[in-house]
Amino acid sequence: METEAEDRVPEALAFYGTQSRITDPGPHAALLEGLPRDVPSLCRVVRGLVLHPATAHLYGVRVPGGRLGEQDTRGVAPMLARIRELDDAPLTTPRPPERRFVGCCRDFSVLLCALLRHLGVPARARAGVAMYFSPDLGVDHWVCEYWQPRSGGDDSHGDGHGDGAGRWVLVDAELDEAHQAAYGITFDPHDVPRHVFLVPGEAWRRYRSGEADPASFGVAPEVPVRAWRYLQSQLVRDLASLNKVELLCWDVWGLAHATQEVAGPEDLALLDRLAALTLPDDPDVAEVRSLYEGNPRLRVPPVITSAAAAGGWRTPRQVSLWAAG
Repeated sequence: METEAEDRVPEALAFYGTQSRITDPGPHAALLEGLPRDVPSLCRVVRGLVLHPATAHLYGVRVPGGRLGEQDTRGVAPMLARIRELDDAPLTTPRPPERRFVGCCRDFSVLLCALLRHLGVPARARAGVAMYFSPDLGVDHWVCEYWQPRSGGDDSHGDGHGDGAGRWVLVDAELDEAHQAAYGITFDPHDVPRHVFLVPGEAWRRYRSGEADPASFGVAPEVPVRAWRYLQSQLVRDLASLNKVELLCWDVWGLAHATQEVAGPEDLALLDRLAALTLPDDPDVAEVRSLYEGNPRLRVPPVITSAAAAGGWRTPRQVSLWAAG
């Protein structure tokens, strides 16, 4: 089995080492030149550019309501455009909190993913469940996952490929000293343990096996979207991100649009298969892509439904992502 996993590594590194249509910086690619190459420094760059409205109070500021819609920005290119509009300093210059792009956990993760891919480091954004923000609830969260070559491997170019041996490492780019103090976080945010950040496949496994109460997982303590409805949506959203379609937390389609009715036996079997496939640290990228492309209820269509942050998530609307075909 170890040999099979090692055989999958080159394909995964090639796939995740290039930008997606969402992480592509487009006309702003030149802004990414001269970035530091180590992950902690890249995380500091990201934190100096993005501010989460829910934790702005940690920095003594409050986000004006008129700026909450910045969280509806899907692509890194328009994100970078807005960052430069707010402050045209080099990206390595930390902005004052009030001049940072207003984004959520997904934006910290997707931006870090874009920076790593620009440097040639295989990376992917992961939608999942953080166990470190609330004592009673696994909270909706995103992190970045990057390929770290085995220590001592040939990585003289710093491109993350090394000798093909290594591991996928979870990184929470949002967590700085203020977050760590506020939430009592003691682990290294640049190497997040997998028992404190659960990929959706693991949370789904715990729910289906009876190991965990499904109501112990949800969007946030103050948001009533919990249990299997939340887990189903997050599971499908993570699959899309593993296929380099890194959508917003409130974008829904197909089985990501969990209804109030429990999925039928066929859908449950599909979701169980999806969970099992995406649970390992090194999911088979060929199978991940095949499952996604072969199932219309999992694959992101050209038109989705989104409950925009700009409207307080109260009025879902149809959004055209790209042309059909």
